[in-house]
Amino acid sequence: MRKLIILILLLVSIPTTCCAMEFTAPQAPVEAEKYMPEDVSSFGEDLWFVIKSAIADLQPSIATAARTGLSLFATTLLISMVQSVSGSPQQIVRLIGALTIGVFLIQPSNAMVQLGITTIQQISEYGKLLLPVMSAALAAQGGVSASTALYTATAFFNAILTSAITKLIVPLLYIYIVLCIANNAIGNEILKHFCNFVKQLMSLLLKGALYLFSGFLTITGVVSGAADASAIKATKLIISGSVPVVGKILSDASETILVSAGVMKSAAGVYGVVAIIAIFIGPFLQIGIQYLFLKITASVCGIFGTKQSVSLIQDFSGMMGFLLAATGTICLLLMISTVCFMKGVT
Repeated sequence: MRKLIILILLLVSIPTTCCAMEFTAPQAPVEAEKYMPEDVSSFGEDLWFVIKSAIADLQPSIATAARTGLSLFATTLLISMVQSVSGSPQQIVRLIGALTIGVFLIQPSNAMVQLGITTIQQISEYGKLLLPVMSAALAAQGGVSASTALYTATAFFNAILTSAITKLIVPLLYIYIVLCIANNAIGNEILKHFCNFVKQLMSLLLKGALYLFSGFLTITGVVSGAADASAIKATKLIISGSVPVVGKILSDASETILVSAGVMKSAAGVYGVVAIIAIFIGPFLQIGIQYLFLKITASVCGIFGTKQSVSLIQDFSGMMGFLLAATGTICLLLMISTVCFMKGVT
């Protein structure tokens, strides 16, 4: 009789424990804390707070990018003047011009590459802490199979993408820019073909990984629901225009987040998504400012500069574009996965 009473008490206590179980998202990294709101409760308000905080922190980046742009403007103007009035061979002027522009841009470009690598690694490491929490929350409410499949796929793509970016794409970026400097200095067709090949290879790696992940979400059916059509259209347009290389793919995938916005009932999930954006937004905007200023500088210098000088500045802006694509890819992959977990957590 005593054993029977104990068994009944155990059976009654099990569901009570499960229902009372709470899941807490891991704390955002120190670097992202300055962008985090004090109380994460409303996703829309919290997102706006993160964006405003990141924009307010952009002044040093704008000043640095402006100085670089002015230096390039003066250098390009000087190269153009020397080439038009100098009696020196055009090849020598071209060589010196390419090396000078390369020297001006190598240091800020390397700083942005290192910032991008750090950001990607931080997002990846935070994902390794957040996804098990979201998976456990979904499994505790009966979605064992869904949580296992989604966690396995996300962890796999996260590891593959992080390794591909840090061990393949980043070295390729350095190779690409060295080839571009050499090509604009010498004007060799073989170097030009190598530049195009490296550029296409980097694009293929990023797009291929995203297409595979998007295909997984579609096949497994974890993305479903409906959202305001105008909101989806506006968000897709913004993402498609702001992220180079993979903007179109990311804009299509962003529908997952909008579609699921109404089911963001998990406190851990809301905090996790806001923390991911806080990690990502600052470095993304800093790299974006460099990318934008290089684009503007190339356009202005195109009025009076030599073809080789303008082409080299455009090559460096293309390098920044790949960095934006890489950081945006990692960020959106983790956000989509988190939201998909939240669809099953009530």
